[in-house]
Amino acid sequence: MELLGRLRGVAPRARVVGVEIEPARVAAAKAYEREGLVFRHGGFEIPLPQRPVLVRAANVLRQYEEGEVAGVWERLCARLAPADPVSGARGGLLVEGTCDEIGRRHVWVALGPEGPRTVTFATRLGSLERPSDLAERLPKALIHRNVPGEAVHAFLRDFDRAWAAAAPYASYGARQRWIRAVRDLAADWPVTDGPGRWRQGEVTVRWEALAPRG
Repeated sequence: MELLGRLRGVAPRARVVGVEIEPARVAAAKAYEREGLVFRHGGFEIPLPQRPVLVRAANVLRQYEEGEVAGVWERLCARLAPADPVSGARGGLLVEGTCDEIGRRHVWVALGPEGPRTVTFATRLGSLERPSDLAERLPKALIHRNVPGEAVHAFLRDFDRAWAAAAPYASYGARQRWIRAVRDLAADWPVTDGPGRWRQGEVTVRWEALAPRG
């Protein structure tokens, strides 16, 4: 319901479908349907007559094995809306990741029909002690890779160092400290967004820079 409201703030004709594998939950959700919002029973096959422009899958792969992730990604991406060469649209987007119970910390991978593109780290800045606190919310594809020798481990290490170096900016608030830390981090890592997103407690990095090794 909240997602529909937020999307319609920028896309008034947006429609949201909640897909759930547990029939009882779908039945309970039916009471909340309204114009633009419906609920369907299903899973990774995405039981919709049209291919979606956006699929948001939060916490759905936590119980799966790491080796199963690529297959699930491929299955979900196969259902995304294709690119439109006439309009220049890039096609649908899958956002798959893990967040805490109340959404203060979230790490997700954004994938297009061709596969993974970026990794985004997002946090409510007032709750953050150090950037590596986000490690416990890494998506299934990365959470077991937060060990020495893996790229995501090196990234979080460098982020913590940049955060520590930006400590003098804490007197201006956590937001300014985060912005400074990300600015320094971007000197060595392929950060794809800018200050407008950093101010929200986010930073996005190209997937290739953090992808598992081997």
